[in-house]
Amino acid sequence: MRKLRTMLLAWLLVAAVVLPLAAASPAEQELYASKHGVFYQIFVRSFADGDGDGLGDLRGIIERLDYLNDGDPQTTSDLGVTGIWLTPIHPSPTYHKYDVVDYYAIDPEIGTLADFQELIDQAHARGMKVILDLVCNHTSSQHPWFLAASSDPESPYRDYYIWADPETPLTRRGPWNQIVWHPASTGHYYGLFWSEMPDLNWANPKVREEFKAVAAFWLEQGVDGFRLDAAKHLFEHDPSRKAVDWWLEFSDFVRSLKPDVYLVGEVWDSPHVVAPYYGAFDSAFNFDLADRIIPIVRFGLDTGLVAALLQQHAQYNAYAQGWAIDAPFLSNHDQDRVMSQLFGDWNQAKMAAAIYLTLPGNPFIYAGEEIGMQGRGEHENIREPFKWYELDGPGQTAWRSSLFNTGRWQPSVESQDGDPGSLLNHYRRLIHLRLREPALQLGSLSEVDCGDNPRIIAYGRRWQDELALVVHNISRQEQEVLLTGVSLPGEILFASGPYSFELDGPGCSLVLAPCTTVIWK
Repeated sequence: MRKLRTMLLAWLLVAAVVLPLAAASPAEQELYASKHGVFYQIFVRSFADGDGDGLGDLRGIIERLDYLNDGDPQTTSDLGVTGIWLTPIHPSPTYHKYDVVDYYAIDPEIGTLADFQELIDQAHARGMKVILDLVCNHTSSQHPWFLAASSDPESPYRDYYIWADPETPLTRRGPWNQIVWHPASTGHYYGLFWSEMPDLNWANPKVREEFKAVAAFWLEQGVDGFRLDAAKHLFEHDPSRKAVDWWLEFSDFVRSLKPDVYLVGEVWDSPHVVAPYYGAFDSAFNFDLADRIIPIVRFGLDTGLVAALLQQHAQYNAYAQGWAIDAPFLSNHDQDRVMSQLFGDWNQAKMAAAIYLTLPGNPFIYAGEEIGMQGRGEHENIREPFKWYELDGPGQTAWRSSLFNTGRWQPSVESQDGDPGSLLNHYRRLIHLRLREPALQLGSLSEVDCGDNPRIIAYGRRWQDELALVVHNISRQEQEVLLTGVSLPGEILFASGPYSFELDGPGCSLVLAPCTTVIWK
């Protein structure tokens, strides 16, 4: 393989991340590599209907697994993802199910434990991991623990929740200026997100033991890990305590049961707040990165993406001892969809995908992103039924009508499946390429000198002896750039549009068409 020569500073930055891994044992490196892949977030109610009631369920997901990964690495007609994240599947009174009534059961409208076992088995047969959303910050107000605690101050479950004492300032508001103290017949309880989501008391060792037992139960069912909801908010009511202390305890416990368990946390904050959670989690969703990529693509102007990421990764690895796995994404079920943020621009949507699917870590794709679905505003609007067909067909969910037709239907799999230039097939190509190339899947990041052209983003990826170079023209105009210290050509892995290059003294002069990505190794 022909190696790319990059400037000394870039490879020094790479070495700073790679060396701890290079010194690790083969078993440690194998474990680290096994936790890498591309994940797909399924909002269960919206994805696929397996029993004809219009609601997404486990049988619907089983029937659509070949869309996600058909189990044959030689084919490219599947999306190619290697993991799925299921939003909560437990019994709950709400459509989203982030207020759990029973952590050991599956909501009947979603399926049965037998359905879940079949999903796990079939996903594993295709080389896909399954991680569950674990909601630890709060329960439903209808959970038996809370029903007992709120009706009887002497209940053994009273201390499972947080209750006001006579000195508690009940008018104190939460971090979003929301009401957090809510009345019950026996006192006021703390509920950060909603009155029907009472917060658990994580200072109580019995609560900790309860959730260890919950995690052990689902690991016994074969799950590969957990997405940990609202991970930083466990002690929002008591800033003297740190949520990360519990997560360290939790991670030690689950890894004692399953050494290769994968933990990804929702810590919606700035990188310096996120960093300590890497002592417990394998990954944390990179909200800061999502907030950078969208405006960079919208305005076609780099604002220091690679430099910011290098700084973040250094912070994360300081807590993870070099084993941090970033979790880049563009949007999720709590945020306006990417295509709405980009005002329906398909070329910009392709560019956003090309950026985050070639960066380090485990990319997370929110179902519908790969076909350009729109959605903004209220949460229901960004959780609309996934569009399999232009009109309707088997497995299509219909739990609500779309607000984003705007004179045409939401884009669908059916309309894009056979179009080589579609957004769906752009995602397919990038995902399959990422999984074939160790440098793109596992490699660390280095900055490549683009001179003073802010319309170009270029970076190196390196894993052991594998090297790759990624160059994006993020603008709407053709761009020429001199890449300092880079010797081309090598093997061209991917090109989303026209390009040309010529050697120019100590570097390479590269011309890229608008919104074009080229990848070499």
